[in-house]
Amino acid sequence: MTDPTPLGAGLPDTAMRLAEALREAGFTNAGIAEHLGPAATQAMYRGEPGVVRHACSDGSDLSLLVRFFILREPVAQSPLAAALGDDLVRSLIDDSVAALDSDTGELRIALDIRPHLITGHERLVFSDLDASMTDIVPGRDHVLGVGAASLSLLSAAPLSPVDSVLDLGTGSGVQALGQAPVAERVVATDVHGRALDLAQATLAANGVDNVELRHGSWFEAVAGEHFDRIVANPPFVVGLPEVGHVYRDSGMDLDGASEFVVKHAPEHLAEGGRAFILASWVHVEGESWQSRVASWLPKTGVNAWVLQRDVVDPGMYVSTWLRDETIDPRSAEGIERTERWLAHFAENNVTGIGFGWILLDDIGDAPTEVTAEALSQPFSDPLGPEAEEYFARTAWLRGKTSDDILNARYLLRPGLALEEVSLADTDAGMGFAPEVTRITRTDGPRFTHDVDAGVLAILSGLNPDGLPLRDVAGLYAAANGLYDLDETQQVEASAAGVVVDLIRHGLVLPAEISTTVNEKGSSDR
Repeated sequence: MTDPTPLGAGLPDTAMRLAEALREAGFTNAGIAEHLGPAATQAMYRGEPGVVRHACSDGSDLSLLVRFFILREPVAQSPLAAALGDDLVRSLIDDSVAALDSDTGELRIALDIRPHLITGHERLVFSDLDASMTDIVPGRDHVLGVGAASLSLLSAAPLSPVDSVLDLGTGSGVQALGQAPVAERVVATDVHGRALDLAQATLAANGVDNVELRHGSWFEAVAGEHFDRIVANPPFVVGLPEVGHVYRDSGMDLDGASEFVVKHAPEHLAEGGRAFILASWVHVEGESWQSRVASWLPKTGVNAWVLQRDVVDPGMYVSTWLRDETIDPRSAEGIERTERWLAHFAENNVTGIGFGWILLDDIGDAPTEVTAEALSQPFSDPLGPEAEEYFARTAWLRGKTSDDILNARYLLRPGLALEEVSLADTDAGMGFAPEVTRITRTDGPRFTHDVDAGVLAILSGLNPDGLPLRDVAGLYAAANGLYDLDETQQVEASAAGVVVDLIRHGLVLPAEISTTVNEKGSSDR
C-alpha cells in the first residue's frame, strides 16, 4: 500500500497560488477537454494514460501540466518552473505537493490535483493519488477525490438557497464545494485530520470562504446544532467491523454506519430542514429491506424517501470493493479476503446489498412517513430538484382526506408522455394486439405508471381551471352508465387512490401548488 505524503503547513496558501497559475495556463476542466479533444478526454476518464500522452506531444505548457498533474509523469524542474514560476515550484516541494528526486532533478507529483465541474462551477480538487492513471494501492489514510459516490450525492442534493448546511464526512471537500455557492454558511466535519487538511487546500484553491472545517467523529463536532440542510457521504461499505480504509470503512458491523447517520441526522435538522444521505443496507433472508431501513427512523418528525438505486449479490459486492482498493480478486490475498467477507455475510443471512439515497424532511411532530422504493429506471437529470418537489407534493398530501383529494383540481405534468404498446397478436396469427398503456414522465427520474382506459379517461379530463376530480370522475361514471350512487362512489374512491399515487411520483400535480413546484424545479436546475 502507498503511504500518503505528510502535508506541509503552507499548503492552503500554495493551493491558492497554484490554482491561479493553473487557471491562467488553461488547466481547467473545459481547457483540458478542448486541448485533448473528445477522444483523448474520454480516454482520460477511462484511465488510459497512453492515449492522453499521445495527445500531449505538442510541447506546450498545457501539455506539460497535463503530463505532470494528471498522468503523473516525472518532469524536470526547469520547464515546470517556466510554466508555473520558480517560487511556486519551490512551494510545491516545501509543502509536499511534489517530490524532488535529488539524483535526477526531476519532480513527481505527490497529490491528485485536477479540475472538475461541480454544480456548474470550475473547481480544483486536492486529494490523494489513486489508481486512475498509475499503479497505486491506496493506504488506510487515503483521502478520496471526486468519485462515483461523490457525484451521486452532488446530483441528489438540491441547490436552492439555504442559511446553513452540514457536510458530514467532508473528505476532500467535494460536497462543501457543491453547497457553498447556495448557503450562507457550511460546516464540514471529518474524523480524519488529513482529509480536513486536503479539504482546506481545496477550499483555498477555489476561493471558498464560507465553509468552516471541524474535526470530530460523526455528529460530535456539531453537538446541539441544527442545520437547514445536511449532506452526508459516510463510510457506507458493508462488511466486517474493521477499518481498512478510513474513507469507506466505518468500523461498524454490516450497514451500521448508514443506520447511525440515518438515526441521528433528524436530531440536527432545523425546523423544515432536510437531509440527503448516501447509504447502503443489507438484504437479509426473511426481512424486507424496506422494513430494515424504516426501523432506523424515529416514530415522529420525519418524512423519508428511500430510493434503492442498485442491489448486488454478496460475491459481486465483495469483488467490487476489493478492486476499489486495487486488490485483484484472483490473487491469494483477494481470495482470502473474499472468503472471510462472504463468511461474515453468510453468518448474518445476508442475501444482497442495496445502495441508494435516503432523503429526510423534518415535519415537526407529525408521525413519520416512509416511502421506500427501487429506482431502477435509467435517468440523467439531477435528483436534487426532484427531491425538493417530492417533499412539496407529499406535504400537500399530508392530512388530506379522500374528500379533500376529490374536491381539488389537478393538471397533468408538462411533458408527460402517453405510451400505448401493442405486441404481435399470436392468437390471431396476424397484426398487433394492445398490451399495455402507460404514462411516463420525460423529466426527472422518468417515473412511469400503467393505466387502464378508465383511469386514462379521467386523467384526460383534468384541468387546473376546470372541474374538481370528483366531478370529472362523476362524468366518467355517467358516460359509462354508472348512475347508482354506490357505483359512482366506487369510481370516485378509485380515482382518488390513483391520483394520490400519481402525485407522489409527480405525474399529476395539484393545481394549487403546481406553480410553486414548477418554479422550485426550474430554480434548482
